[in-house]
Amino acid sequence: MGIPVLILGDSGSGKSTSMRNFSEDEVGIFNVASKPLPFRKKLKKVDGATYQKIIKSLSAPKLKVYVIDDSQYLMAFEMFSKAKETGYGKFTDMALNFYSLVQFVIQQTPPDVIVYFLHHVQKSDLGIKAKTVGKMLDDQLTLEGLFSIVLMARCESGRYYFQTHNGGNDTVKSPMGMFKTDEIDNDLKLVDQTIREYWELGSKE
Repeated sequence: MGIPVLILGDSGSGKSTSMRNFSEDEVGIFNVASKPLPFRKKLKKVDGATYQKIIKSLSAPKLKVYVIDDSQYLMAFEMFSKAKETGYGKFTDMALNFYSLVQFVIQQTPPDVIVYFLHHVQKSDLGIKAKTVGKMLDDQLTLEGLFSIVLMARCESGRYYFQTHNGGNDTVKSPMGMFKTDEIDNDLKLVDQTIREYWELGSKE
């Protein structure tokens, strides 16, 4: 029973940069948009990652930490590929594909495997939420409801950090007592260590 974690944030808010403190043998990156990493360190990544590639790798995971960067492009690229299709069925398919990936992480990966979904945000009538590809998808799938941990990457006056608790107009959430403060450094390795200590998942080694 693996653990999916959602990391939300605008473009440039430090989501990808938060991977900087992992070593090459600690993390595997599914690079959906095939973009260069925003730091010089070389980390293992699969460019052009698709649902099929991600699930195939996670079927026999060799690492304890994986990152999908950026996961909303899985939906966006599928949306473009189906742009000429008519009817609402394609929206159901897109919701089902993303839901199935999260459920695969939960049900089919070992309990000490954590998969981080780095995801863009959008503004709605209720505040800031995970970005999807249309109202139809929102109505069928409450994205944040699939995750027990949702953090927000933020940048203010050149300071990059993760928001760990709900601010009243967003969908941030974390288990009670997991994070002691409302703000922590945007260090995904630190987040990973905190989660493992909280749920006693043991060492990543």
